Amino acid sequence: MPATDRAHEPQPSTSSAAAPIPHPRPRPSSTSAATAAPLSVLLIDDSPEDAETFRNLLAEVGAEAPLRWARTLDEAATMIDADTACILLDLELPDGGGLDGLRRLFRRWPRTAVLAVTGTADVHLGAAAVAAGAQDFLVKQEIDGRLLTRAVRYAVERKRADESQRRLVEAELRGQENARLQRHLLPTPLLEGSGLEFHARYRPGRRRALLGGDFYDAVRTADGTVHVVIGDVCGHGPDEAALGVALRIAWRTLVFAGLHGEALLGTLQRVLEHERRSDEIFATLCMLAIEPDSEYAELHLAGHPAPLLLQDGCEPELLPYDNGGPALGLLSFPLQADAGEEQWPPRKVRLGEEWSLMLYTDGLIEGRIGAGTRRLGQEGLIAMIGDHRETGLRDELLIDTAMSEVEDLNGGALADDVAVLLLTRPAPAGLPAVLPTG
Repeated sequence: MPATDRAHEPQPSTSSAAAPIPHPRPRPSSTSAATAAPLSVLLIDDSPEDAETFRNLLAEVGAEAPLRWARTLDEAATMIDADTACILLDLELPDGGGLDGLRRLFRRWPRTAVLAVTGTADVHLGAAAVAAGAQDFLVKQEIDGRLLTRAVRYAVERKRADESQRRLVEAELRGQENARLQRHLLPTPLLEGSGLEFHARYRPGRRRALLGGDFYDAVRTADGTVHVVIGDVCGHGPDEAALGVALRIAWRTLVFAGLHGEALLGTLQRVLEHERRSDEIFATLCMLAIEPDSEYAELHLAGHPAPLLLQDGCEPELLPYDNGGPALGLLSFPLQADAGEEQWPPRKVRLGEEWSLMLYTDGLIEGRIGAGTRRLGQEGLIAMIGDHRETGLRDELLIDTAMSEVEDLNGGALADDVAVLLLTRPAPAGLPAVLPTG
Protein backbone atom coordinates (compact mmCIF):
# COMPACT_ATOMS: atom_id res chain seq x y z
CA MET A 1 0.00 0.00 0.00
CA PRO A 2 1.47 3.41 -0.87
CA ALA A 3 2.28 5.92 1.85
CA THR A 4 -0.21 8.70 2.60
CA ASP A 5 1.64 11.28 0.51
CA ARG A 6 1.26 9.00 -2.54
CA ALA A 7 -2.49 8.48 -2.19
CA HIS A 8 -3.25 10.48 -5.32
CA GLU A 9 0.10 10.55 -7.03
CA PRO A 10 -0.15 11.48 -10.76
CA GLN A 11 -0.54 8.41 -12.91
CA PRO A 12 1.36 7.84 -16.16
CA SER A 13 -0.17 8.74 -19.47
CA THR A 14 -1.03 5.89 -21.78
CA SER A 15 0.32 7.83 -24.73
CA SER A 16 3.92 7.50 -23.55
CA ALA A 17 5.93 4.51 -24.72
CA ALA A 18 5.93 1.69 -22.22
CA ALA A 19 9.34 0.57 -21.08
CA PRO A 20 10.22 -2.98 -22.04
CA ILE A 21 9.66 -5.54 -19.32
CA PRO A 22 12.80 -7.50 -18.43
CA HIS A 23 12.81 -11.23 -18.13
CA PRO A 24 11.93 -12.56 -14.68
CA ARG A 25 15.06 -12.94 -12.60
CA PRO A 26 15.84 -16.42 -11.26
CA ARG A 27 14.77 -17.02 -7.69
CA PRO A 28 17.61 -17.63 -5.23
CA SER A 29 18.22 -21.22 -4.30
CA SER A 30 17.36 -22.13 -0.73
CA THR A 31 19.54 -25.23 -0.66
CA SER A 32 22.52 -25.22 1.67
CA ALA A 33 24.94 -27.82 2.89
CA ALA A 34 23.46 -29.42 5.97
CA THR A 35 25.51 -31.41 8.39
CA ALA A 36 23.84 -34.22 10.29
CA ALA A 37 23.92 -33.58 14.04
CA PRO A 38 24.66 -36.48 16.40
CA LEU A 39 21.55 -38.22 17.71
CA SER A 40 20.98 -37.65 21.41
CA VAL A 41 19.47 -40.75 23.04
CA LEU A 42 17.78 -40.87 26.45
CA LEU A 43 17.44 -44.23 28.21
CA ILE A 44 14.70 -44.56 30.86
CA ASP A 45 15.59 -47.68 32.87
CA ASP A 46 15.88 -48.29 36.62
CA SER A 47 18.86 -50.66 36.23
CA PRO A 48 22.42 -49.17 36.31
CA GLU A 49 23.70 -52.43 34.76
CA ASP A 50 21.35 -52.08 31.79
CA ALA A 51 22.35 -48.46 31.36
CA GLU A 52 26.02 -49.44 31.21
CA THR A 53 25.21 -52.23 28.75
CA PHE A 54 23.42 -49.84 26.37
CA ARG A 55 26.28 -47.35 26.59
CA ASN A 56 28.80 -50.09 25.74
CA LEU A 57 26.66 -51.36 22.85
CA LEU A 58 26.64 -47.94 21.25
CA ALA A 59 30.36 -47.44 21.88
CA GLU A 60 31.39 -50.75 20.37
CA VAL A 61 30.22 -49.68 16.91
CA GLY A 62 31.49 -46.12 17.32
CA ALA A 63 27.98 -44.67 17.15
CA GLU A 64 27.87 -40.88 17.49
CA ALA A 65 24.82 -41.07 19.70
CA PRO A 66 25.39 -39.61 23.18
CA LEU A 67 23.46 -41.64 25.75
CA ARG A 68 21.86 -40.05 28.79
CA TRP A 69 20.21 -42.06 31.52
CA ALA A 70 17.15 -41.49 33.70
CA ARG A 71 15.84 -43.96 36.28
CA THR A 72 12.19 -42.85 36.16
CA LEU A 73 9.75 -40.99 33.94
CA ASP A 74 9.73 -38.09 36.40
CA GLU A 75 13.51 -37.81 36.23
CA ALA A 76 13.38 -38.06 32.44
CA ALA A 77 10.95 -35.14 32.36
CA THR A 78 13.74 -32.82 33.52
CA MET A 79 16.17 -34.15 30.90
CA ILE A 80 14.15 -34.32 27.66
CA ASP A 81 14.73 -31.29 25.45
CA ALA A 82 14.67 -30.28 21.80
CA ASP A 83 17.95 -32.12 21.15
CA THR A 84 16.57 -35.47 22.32
CA ALA A 85 16.16 -37.46 19.11
CA CYS A 86 15.11 -40.81 20.58
CA ILE A 87 13.91 -42.23 23.89
CA LEU A 88 14.55 -45.84 24.92
CA LEU A 89 11.79 -46.74 27.40
CA ASP A 90 11.93 -49.87 29.56
CA LEU A 91 8.34 -51.14 29.67
CA GLU A 92 9.11 -52.99 32.90
CA LEU A 93 9.81 -49.95 35.04
CA PRO A 94 8.50 -50.60 38.58
CA ASP A 95 7.01 -47.11 38.72
CA GLY A 96 5.25 -45.77 35.60
CA GLY A 97 6.31 -48.42 33.10
CA GLY A 98 4.25 -50.44 30.68
CA LEU A 99 1.95 -49.04 28.03
CA ASP A 100 0.67 -46.37 30.42
CA GLY A 101 4.19 -44.98 30.72
CA LEU A 102 4.52 -45.05 26.94
CA ARG A 103 1.29 -43.07 26.56
CA ARG A 104 2.52 -40.54 29.15
CA LEU A 105 5.59 -39.96 27.03
CA PHE A 106 3.59 -39.32 23.89
CA ARG A 107 1.21 -36.96 25.65
CA ARG A 108 4.11 -34.78 26.83
CA TRP A 109 6.56 -35.24 23.93
CA PRO A 110 4.50 -36.29 20.90
CA ARG A 111 7.23 -35.45 18.38
CA THR A 112 10.09 -37.46 19.88
CA ALA A 113 10.87 -40.96 18.57
CA VAL A 114 10.41 -43.74 21.15
CA LEU A 115 11.75 -47.29 21.17
CA ALA A 116 10.01 -49.67 23.60
CA VAL A 117 12.42 -52.05 25.40
CA THR A 118 11.69 -55.10 27.55
CA GLY A 119 13.48 -58.12 28.94
CA THR A 120 10.92 -60.61 27.57
CA ALA A 121 10.20 -61.54 23.97
CA ASP A 122 6.47 -60.88 24.27
CA VAL A 123 5.14 -60.49 20.73
CA HIS A 124 1.77 -59.19 21.93
CA LEU A 125 3.40 -56.59 24.17
CA GLY A 126 5.61 -55.45 21.31
CA ALA A 127 2.66 -55.12 18.95
CA ALA A 128 0.71 -53.21 21.60
CA ALA A 129 3.66 -50.85 22.14
CA VAL A 130 3.93 -50.11 18.42
CA ALA A 131 0.15 -49.65 18.22
CA ALA A 132 0.38 -47.16 21.11
CA GLY A 133 2.87 -45.07 19.11
CA ALA A 134 6.33 -46.55 19.61
CA GLN A 135 8.50 -46.64 16.49
CA ASP A 136 9.74 -50.17 17.31
CA PHE A 137 10.03 -52.84 20.04
CA LEU A 138 13.36 -54.30 21.22
CA VAL A 139 14.21 -57.25 23.49
CA LYS A 140 17.27 -56.59 25.67
CA GLN A 141 18.78 -60.07 25.28
CA GLU A 142 18.61 -59.85 21.48
CA ILE A 143 20.22 -56.42 21.08
CA ASP A 144 23.75 -55.88 19.78
CA GLY A 145 25.49 -52.62 18.96
CA ARG A 146 24.66 -52.58 15.28
CA LEU A 147 21.01 -53.49 15.85
CA LEU A 148 20.63 -50.80 18.51
CA THR A 149 22.27 -48.10 16.38
CA ARG A 150 20.22 -49.02 13.33
CA ALA A 151 16.98 -49.16 15.39
CA VAL A 152 17.63 -45.69 16.83
CA ARG A 153 18.30 -44.16 13.43
CA TYR A 154 15.32 -45.88 11.80
CA ALA A 155 13.08 -44.79 14.68
CA VAL A 156 14.16 -41.17 14.27
CA GLU A 157 13.60 -41.27 10.49
CA ARG A 158 10.20 -42.93 10.87
CA LYS A 159 9.18 -40.28 13.39
CA ARG A 160 10.26 -37.55 11.01
CA ALA A 161 8.29 -39.17 8.22
CA ASP A 162 5.25 -39.45 10.48
CA GLU A 163 5.58 -35.79 11.46
CA SER A 164 5.88 -34.74 7.81
CA GLN A 165 2.77 -36.72 6.95
CA ARG A 166 0.93 -35.23 9.91
CA ARG A 167 1.87 -31.69 8.89
CA LEU A 168 0.85 -32.44 5.31
CA VAL A 169 -2.57 -33.67 6.40
CA GLU A 170 -3.01 -30.70 8.74
CA ALA A 171 -2.02 -28.29 5.97
CA GLU A 172 -4.49 -29.93 3.59
CA LEU A 173 -7.31 -29.73 6.14
CA ARG A 174 -6.38 -26.15 7.01
CA GLY A 175 -6.32 -25.27 3.32
CA GLN A 176 -9.78 -26.76 2.82
CA GLU A 177 -11.12 -24.86 5.82
CA ASN A 178 -9.46 -21.64 4.67
CA ALA A 179 -10.97 -22.06 1.23
CA ARG A 180 -14.44 -22.43 2.77
CA LEU A 181 -13.93 -19.36 4.95
CA GLN A 182 -12.58 -17.31 2.06
CA ARG A 183 -15.56 -18.24 -0.10
CA HIS A 184 -17.84 -16.82 2.59
CA LEU A 185 -15.73 -13.70 3.21
CA LEU A 186 -15.29 -12.85 -0.48
CA PRO A 187 -18.39 -11.61 -2.30
CA THR A 188 -20.58 -13.47 -4.74
CA PRO A 189 -21.25 -11.00 -7.59
CA LEU A 190 -24.94 -10.36 -8.30
CA LEU A 191 -24.94 -9.74 -12.05
CA GLU A 192 -27.80 -11.90 -13.29
CA GLY A 193 -29.37 -10.44 -16.42
CA SER A 194 -26.52 -8.00 -17.08
CA GLY A 195 -24.97 -9.96 -19.96
CA LEU A 196 -21.55 -9.29 -18.46
CA GLU A 197 -18.90 -11.87 -17.61
CA PHE A 198 -17.09 -11.51 -14.29
CA HIS A 199 -13.74 -13.00 -13.24
CA ALA A 200 -11.73 -12.22 -10.11
CA ARG A 201 -8.57 -13.28 -8.34
CA TYR A 202 -7.57 -12.43 -4.78
CA ARG A 203 -4.22 -13.05 -3.12
CA PRO A 204 -3.48 -11.75 0.40
CA GLY A 205 0.06 -10.58 1.02
CA ARG A 206 0.34 -11.88 4.60
CA ARG A 207 1.54 -15.47 4.90
CA ARG A 208 -1.30 -17.87 5.78
CA ALA A 209 -3.83 -15.01 5.78
CA LEU A 210 -7.35 -15.58 4.45
CA LEU A 211 -7.87 -11.98 3.44
CA GLY A 212 -5.93 -8.76 3.25
CA GLY A 213 -7.13 -5.17 3.19
CA ASP A 214 -8.20 -5.33 -0.47
CA PHE A 215 -11.90 -5.72 -1.27
CA TYR A 216 -14.19 -5.81 -4.31
CA ASP A 217 -17.81 -6.37 -5.29
CA ALA A 218 -20.18 -6.16 -8.26
CA VAL A 219 -23.99 -5.97 -8.27
CA ARG A 220 -26.82 -5.14 -10.67
CA THR A 221 -29.64 -2.98 -9.36
CA ALA A 222 -33.31 -3.06 -10.40
CA ASP A 223 -32.85 -0.33 -13.03
CA GLY A 224 -30.29 -2.49 -14.85
CA THR A 225 -27.22 -0.50 -13.80
CA VAL A 226 -24.16 -2.58 -12.93
CA HIS A 227 -22.15 -1.21 -9.99
CA VAL A 228 -18.55 -2.33 -9.49
CA VAL A 229 -16.09 -1.42 -6.74
CA ILE A 230 -12.53 -2.31 -5.87
CA GLY A 231 -10.65 -0.87 -2.91
CA ASP A 232 -7.55 -1.15 -0.77
CA VAL A 233 -7.25 -0.43 2.94
CA CYS A 234 -3.72 0.64 3.87
CA GLY A 235 -1.86 -1.92 5.96
CA HIS A 236 -1.76 -5.72 5.99
CA GLY A 237 -3.01 -6.91 9.38
CA PRO A 238 -6.25 -8.60 10.46
CA ASP A 239 -7.73 -5.22 11.48
CA GLU A 240 -7.28 -3.92 7.94
CA ALA A 241 -8.77 -7.11 6.51
CA ALA A 242 -11.82 -6.75 8.77
CA LEU A 243 -12.19 -3.10 7.75
CA GLY A 244 -12.05 -4.09 4.07
CA VAL A 245 -14.87 -6.60 4.59
CA ALA A 246 -16.90 -3.96 6.48
CA LEU A 247 -16.46 -1.42 3.66
CA ARG A 248 -17.42 -3.97 1.03
CA ILE A 249 -20.61 -4.97 2.87
CA ALA A 250 -21.46 -1.31 3.52
CA TRP A 251 -20.94 -0.49 -0.17
CA ARG A 252 -23.30 -3.25 -1.33
CA THR A 253 -25.94 -2.26 1.22
CA LEU A 254 -25.78 1.42 0.26
CA VAL A 255 -25.96 0.64 -3.46
CA PHE A 256 -29.13 -1.42 -2.99
CA ALA A 257 -30.49 1.38 -0.76
CA GLY A 258 -30.24 3.73 -3.74
CA LEU A 259 -27.10 5.74 -2.92
CA HIS A 260 -24.57 6.41 -5.65
CA GLY A 261 -21.74 8.70 -6.60
CA GLU A 262 -20.65 11.38 -4.15
CA ALA A 263 -23.28 10.51 -1.53
CA LEU A 264 -22.20 6.88 -1.52
CA LEU A 265 -18.51 7.74 -1.18
CA GLY A 266 -19.18 10.27 1.56
CA THR A 267 -21.14 7.70 3.54
CA LEU A 268 -18.40 5.09 3.05
CA GLN A 269 -15.90 7.59 4.41
CA ARG A 270 -18.03 7.99 7.54
CA VAL A 271 -18.10 4.19 7.93
CA LEU A 272 -14.32 4.04 7.59
CA GLU A 273 -13.79 6.85 10.12
CA HIS A 274 -15.93 5.06 12.70
CA GLU A 275 -14.52 1.56 12.08
CA ARG A 276 -10.78 2.20 11.68
CA ARG A 277 -8.43 1.60 14.61
CA SER A 278 -6.44 4.80 14.09
CA ASP A 279 -6.76 8.12 12.25
CA GLU A 280 -3.85 7.16 9.97
CA ILE A 281 -5.85 4.40 8.28
CA PHE A 282 -7.29 5.26 4.86
CA ALA A 283 -8.61 3.38 1.84
CA THR A 284 -8.31 3.95 -1.88
CA LEU A 285 -11.29 3.07 -4.04
CA CYS A 286 -12.39 2.80 -7.66
CA MET A 287 -16.11 2.73 -8.39
CA LEU A 288 -17.95 2.28 -11.69
CA ALA A 289 -21.65 2.53 -12.48
CA ILE A 290 -22.22 0.92 -15.90
CA GLU A 291 -25.44 1.98 -17.61
CA PRO A 292 -27.99 -0.66 -18.69
CA ASP A 293 -26.88 -0.52 -22.34
CA SER A 294 -23.34 -1.30 -21.08
CA GLU A 295 -21.75 1.23 -23.46
CA TYR A 296 -21.32 4.06 -20.97
CA ALA A 297 -20.15 4.21 -17.39
CA GLU A 298 -19.68 6.74 -14.62
CA LEU A 299 -16.25 6.51 -13.01
CA HIS A 300 -15.23 7.65 -9.51
CA LEU A 301 -11.66 7.41 -8.26
CA ALA A 302 -10.62 8.00 -4.66
CA GLY A 303 -6.83 7.81 -4.74
CA HIS A 304 -6.99 4.49 -6.59
CA PRO A 305 -5.31 3.35 -9.85
CA ALA A 306 -7.53 3.78 -12.89
CA PRO A 307 -8.93 0.64 -14.58
CA LEU A 308 -7.63 -0.66 -17.89
CA LEU A 309 -9.99 -0.68 -20.87
CA LEU A 310 -9.27 -3.67 -23.11
CA GLN A 311 -10.63 -3.99 -26.65
CA ASP A 312 -9.70 -6.31 -29.47
CA GLY A 313 -7.50 -4.60 -32.05
CA CYS A 314 -6.59 -1.75 -29.67
CA GLU A 315 -3.83 -1.20 -27.16
CA PRO A 316 -4.95 -1.36 -23.52
CA GLU A 317 -5.59 2.11 -22.13
CA LEU A 318 -6.28 3.64 -18.75
CA LEU A 319 -9.68 5.16 -18.15
CA PRO A 320 -9.43 8.90 -17.38
CA TYR A 321 -7.97 9.62 -13.96
CA ASP A 322 -7.49 13.40 -13.94
CA ASN A 323 -10.79 13.96 -12.08
CA GLY A 324 -9.97 11.66 -9.17
CA GLY A 325 -10.34 12.67 -5.54
CA PRO A 326 -8.42 11.79 -2.37
CA ALA A 327 -8.47 8.42 -0.66
CA LEU A 328 -11.28 7.80 1.81
CA GLY A 329 -10.29 8.83 5.31
CA LEU A 330 -7.29 10.82 4.13
CA LEU A 331 -9.07 14.15 4.63
CA SER A 332 -12.24 14.94 6.53
CA PHE A 333 -15.14 16.37 4.54
CA PRO A 334 -18.69 17.35 5.48
CA LEU A 335 -21.55 15.29 4.14
CA GLN A 336 -22.45 15.93 0.51
CA ALA A 337 -25.54 17.90 1.46
CA ASP A 338 -23.34 20.48 3.21
CA ALA A 339 -20.42 20.45 0.79
CA GLY A 340 -19.87 23.32 -1.57
CA GLU A 341 -18.16 21.19 -4.21
CA GLU A 342 -17.76 17.55 -5.14
CA GLN A 343 -14.80 15.81 -3.54
CA TRP A 344 -14.97 12.82 -5.87
CA PRO A 345 -16.35 14.21 -9.15
CA PRO A 346 -17.72 11.69 -11.66
CA ARG A 347 -16.26 11.10 -15.10
CA LYS A 348 -18.48 9.70 -17.81
CA VAL A 349 -16.73 7.34 -20.21
CA ARG A 350 -17.80 5.51 -23.32
CA LEU A 351 -16.75 1.88 -23.20
CA GLY A 352 -18.09 0.78 -26.58
CA GLU A 353 -20.04 -2.28 -27.59
CA GLU A 354 -17.41 -4.92 -26.86
CA TRP A 355 -14.92 -4.42 -24.06
CA SER A 356 -13.19 -5.75 -20.98
CA LEU A 357 -12.38 -3.69 -17.90
CA MET A 358 -9.52 -4.74 -15.65
CA LEU A 359 -9.75 -3.31 -12.14
CA TYR A 360 -6.87 -3.98 -9.77
CA THR A 361 -5.25 -2.89 -6.52
CA ASP A 362 -1.79 -1.38 -6.42
CA GLY A 363 -0.21 -4.61 -5.22
CA LEU A 364 -0.27 -5.69 -8.87
CA ILE A 365 1.83 -2.76 -10.09
CA GLU A 366 4.14 -2.16 -7.13
CA GLY A 367 6.13 -5.38 -7.44
CA ARG A 368 9.81 -4.89 -8.19
CA ILE A 369 11.45 -5.55 -11.52
CA GLY A 370 14.82 -7.20 -11.13
CA ALA A 371 17.09 -6.79 -8.13
CA GLY A 372 16.84 -2.98 -7.92
CA THR A 373 14.09 -0.67 -6.73
CA ARG A 374 12.33 -0.22 -10.07
CA ARG A 375 8.62 -1.03 -9.97
CA LEU A 376 6.40 -2.48 -12.69
CA GLY A 377 4.04 0.50 -12.63
CA GLN A 378 0.98 1.06 -14.78
CA GLU A 379 2.95 1.46 -18.00
CA GLY A 380 4.62 -1.89 -17.40
CA LEU A 381 1.22 -3.46 -16.69
CA ILE A 382 -0.23 -2.00 -19.89
CA ALA A 383 2.61 -3.47 -21.94
CA MET A 384 2.31 -6.85 -20.21
CA ILE A 385 -1.46 -7.12 -20.66
CA GLY A 386 -1.17 -5.99 -24.28
CA ASP A 387 1.39 -8.72 -24.99
CA HIS A 388 -0.74 -11.39 -23.32
CA ARG A 389 -3.86 -10.38 -25.23
CA GLU A 390 -1.94 -10.51 -28.51
CA THR A 391 -1.21 -14.17 -27.76
CA GLY A 392 -4.93 -14.80 -27.28
CA LEU A 393 -5.15 -14.89 -23.47
CA ARG A 394 -8.56 -13.94 -22.09
CA ASP A 395 -10.65 -14.19 -18.92
CA GLU A 396 -9.20 -16.20 -15.99
CA LEU A 397 -6.14 -17.23 -18.01
CA LEU A 398 -5.27 -13.58 -18.65
CA ILE A 399 -5.50 -12.71 -14.93
CA ASP A 400 -3.63 -15.81 -13.75
CA THR A 401 -0.82 -15.34 -16.26
CA ALA A 402 -0.43 -11.66 -15.40
CA MET A 403 -0.28 -12.36 -11.66
CA SER A 404 2.26 -15.15 -12.16
CA GLU A 405 4.46 -12.96 -14.34
CA VAL A 406 4.33 -10.10 -11.83
CA GLU A 407 5.52 -12.49 -9.12
CA ASP A 408 8.30 -13.84 -11.35
CA LEU A 409 9.49 -10.31 -12.12
CA ASN A 410 9.44 -9.58 -8.40
CA GLY A 411 11.59 -12.63 -7.75
CA GLY A 412 9.01 -14.21 -5.44
CA ALA A 413 5.64 -13.66 -3.79
CA LEU A 414 4.40 -10.08 -3.60
CA ALA A 415 4.46 -8.38 -0.19
CA ASP A 416 1.22 -6.50 -0.78
CA ASP A 417 -2.30 -7.83 -1.18
CA VAL A 418 -3.54 -8.18 -4.76
CA ALA A 419 -7.09 -8.15 -6.10
CA VAL A 420 -7.83 -8.21 -9.84
CA LEU A 421 -11.25 -8.09 -11.52
CA LEU A 422 -12.07 -8.58 -15.18
CA LEU A 423 -15.51 -7.49 -16.32
CA THR A 424 -16.30 -8.29 -19.96
CA ARG A 425 -19.10 -7.42 -22.35
CA PRO A 426 -19.06 -9.76 -25.37
CA ALA A 427 -20.75 -7.97 -28.28
CA PRO A 428 -19.97 -6.52 -31.71
CA ALA A 429 -16.84 -4.37 -31.57
CA GLY A 430 -17.02 -0.62 -30.87
CA LEU A 431 -14.59 2.25 -30.43
CA PRO A 432 -13.89 3.75 -26.97
CA ALA A 433 -14.23 7.46 -26.43
CA VAL A 434 -14.21 9.81 -23.50
CA LEU A 435 -17.16 12.18 -23.16
CA PRO A 436 -16.97 15.44 -21.18
CA THR A 437 -18.79 15.50 -17.83
CA GLY A 438 -22.30 16.86 -18.12
